Formats: sequence, C-alpha cells, structure tokens
Amino acid sequence: MSPATRKSPVIRRTLTAVGCTTALLSAVAACGTVENLTAGQKVDRAVEGLGEKKSLAFELGLDAKPSALVKLAGEEEPGEEMPPELAKLFAGVRVKVSVESRKPLAGSGEKDLVGTAMSVSGPDGVLAEYRLVGDYTYYRADMKAFGEAMGFPLPTADELPESEKELRPVLEGKWVKIDNRELERAAKDATGEDGNGKGGEAGPADEIDSKTQQKILKAVRSVVAREVTFSDKGSSDGVERVVAKASFRDLLTGIIDKLRPLAGELPAGAELPTDKDLKDAPDKKVAVDFSLKNGDLTRVSIDLATLADDPKGAKVPLVLKFGEAGDISAPSGATKLPAGGFGGPGNPFTSGLLGGF
Repeated sequence: MSPATRKSPVIRRTLTAVGCTTALLSAVAACGTVENLTAGQKVDRAVEGLGEKKSLAFELGLDAKPSALVKLAGEEEPGEEMPPELAKLFAGVRVKVSVESRKPLAGSGEKDLVGTAMSVSGPDGVLAEYRLVGDYTYYRADMKAFGEAMGFPLPTADELPESEKELRPVLEGKWVKIDNRELERAAKDATGEDGNGKGGEAGPADEIDSKTQQKILKAVRSVVAREVTFSDKGSSDGVERVVAKASFRDLLTGIIDKLRPLAGELPAGAELPTDKDLKDAPDKKVAVDFSLKNGDLTRVSIDLATLADDPKGAKVPLVLKFGEAGDISAPSGATKLPAGGFGGPGNPFTSGLLGGF
C-alpha cells in the first residue's frame, strides 16, 4: 500500500462498508424476503433475471469528481490532504468482469463456461486485464501506467535480470498466456497442497454446498425482513427506480450473528467480523438505489459519503452497472510463458497484479 493510500483511512473504511452494504442489499433482494412488497418484487425478479442470462458483464466504479473525494477525505493533519493524483485514480478506476456460458448462468458449472474476463481501467485507459478461455489464462498490463497509478515505478523490460528475460513481453504490455494445468501443478508444488489441504490433510471446502447456501439464505432472510425497507420511486425515460434502506450496523450485525453458527461450514479464509469490528462499523442509515429497464437490473448505486463521519456535503456514488459481456475470445499472438516462472511465489508481477485480481 502506498503512503498516500495510508493517509486516507476515511476512504478505505467507507469503501469497505459500501461494498458490504451494496452486496448485502443486492443479494437479499433475491432471497424472497419481500414477497409482500411490490417494490421488492421488482428487484427480486430483476436479480433472478441476471441468473437467466448466458452472457453478463458488470462494472464497478465511482461516479464522482476527484474534488469530491478530496473533500470527503479532509485533512487528518495539516499538509496531509489526499493528493490530487490519488483522487484522480480513485475517481477514474473501473473494474469490469465479463462471463459467457453455454447455459443460463444460475445453473452453469465450470465446464459450461465459454470464457471469463476481467479488466482494471484507470483514468487514462486499461491498466491490466486477463481472460480465461479454454485451457489458458491470457494476461497483459500497462506496467508503466500501473506503476504511476500505484505511486512507485515498476521495472522496465531492459532492467530484467537475465534469469527473467522470459517476462519481457509482460513488461512490454503484450499478451501472454499460461497453461491452466501448469498453473495448478505449480501452485501445488509451491504450497505442498494436493487440493485437500497441506500435506494431504482434509481442509475446509473451497465452495459453499447447496445445503449451506440454504442455511445462509434463511439466516439472511430473517434479518432483512426485519431491517430493510423497499420503496418504489417511480420511473423516468423507461427506467424504474427502487430504493432499499437499512441501518448499516444493525443489518450487518444481525446477519453476522445469524451466520456465526455456520462458520465451520464456510470456505477457508471466510472469517467473519469480530464484535469489535462490528462496533466500528458506521452507525448510519444507508440507501441502495436500484435501476431497472424493461424489468432488467441495469444499475445499483449508493452514495458512500453517507457513511463518512463528516460527509462535508460531498456526494460520492459507488456504481455497479450490468450489461452484456464484452470480448472474451482468446487474443491472437499471445506469448506462452511457463507457469513456474510467471506464477511462482514471490513473483513481483503476479503477486502485485494478477494475484491481486
């Protein structure tokens, strides 16, 4: 994390809270908790409709000016206001994920997927992207732009040691590809795991089984029915608007309390927040705005400034947009790299870029 980022805990805490709130309220709308509410039913159908699609993309980003972020962050100490360059980066970053399947996504398994892709864009264009197509993972990055955005320079192709010359295409921003089977073998060799945990010991499942999913939905349903209200705000230019409101801390605390008995059934690494963490959560009313067109969910937004201790009049909407998947085809001319060199532990490129996705 750069020093500039460490100087902005307001932004970091608020982004975390907003992400949780948006995910929770988006998910619970599809849990059948609001069958008696017309507004809730609209969102319910729209969310279920996403699972009926075979091609889907979603994009996450801020709909805010850099000046609003600087205003929201304020000054912790004289001279330590958010740098304009960092504010520009936050305001301009967009993360887009696309997926295409042969079956409706809600019923798709890994073998049904035609391809998946992710891209991270900054104010001046794409910083990095990867595509998973067939037996290969394809990857490219604008290393110079990425280094400038992160606040420190990354090595150039000419600075690579002789032992790592094979990584030259990565630093030159060209497409590279890695065999997925080789990646799996390299990961197992590096960690000593065989898929069931270290040394062959049985470990927690990587995925939540259907029985546990039902338990989670039931737990969430009981809390949301008590804490969340949905209201229909009418339509304009063919776009309907529904708003869900709840107390962030009450909603989060209620759901986590219901999930604690299920902690042993969750995937490895899915640690639940502690009571202290929950006490630190913003005690604020939040509103999540859903936009629907022809019954389809097209946009979800929340003003993250509402969760700040002192919003200072700033408005900083965090927006999640839905649409059709973009290009997920295998790029031509990609250079094949050995998984051991590109994906090995401690590699500065995968740990900072590909691994960070």
